Amino acid sequence: MESNNEVISDLKSLVSIVNDGKEGYNSAADATDNLELKAVFLEYASQRNVYEQELKAHIATHGGDSENDSGGILGALHRTWIDIKESLSSNEDSAILSAIETGENAAIEKYDKFIGDYASHQDHLNLLVKQRGGIAEALAKIKTLSVNS
Repeated sequence: MESNNEVISDLKSLVSIVNDGKEGYNSAADATDNLELKAVFLEYASQRNVYEQELKAHIATHGGDSENDSGGILGALHRTWIDIKESLSSNEDSAILSAIETGENAAIEKYDKFIGDYASHQDHLNLLVKQRGGIAEALAKIKTLSVNS
């Protein structure tokens, strides 16, 4: 079983992941002129904001705090990659959707790692499973939109 500090660290890394998603979706909403896509991106950005608050509440329960209101360095690099890919692509919405798929797959991978360590995360396992499910649903929607764009 992990120490409380390790659990807090794990949860903070998930806060970074959901912030990466939130910022990525906001960037994507700014980059597209497609109103349907913009609405979907803003919905998922809002969802990630809720996830952030839920995770921060669990961090506080464990005696920690999370001041990270923006994503991690990898998220910043990923958002930059979205900007570059978007500017080089002849079909920018398709490029944005593809980049989002990459980010969502990375988020699911991270959640799966912590869900698999259920002994350390048992007091918030239901939350992690629920959030992972929401990310998986978002990924499925993004894949559907990718096929249709």
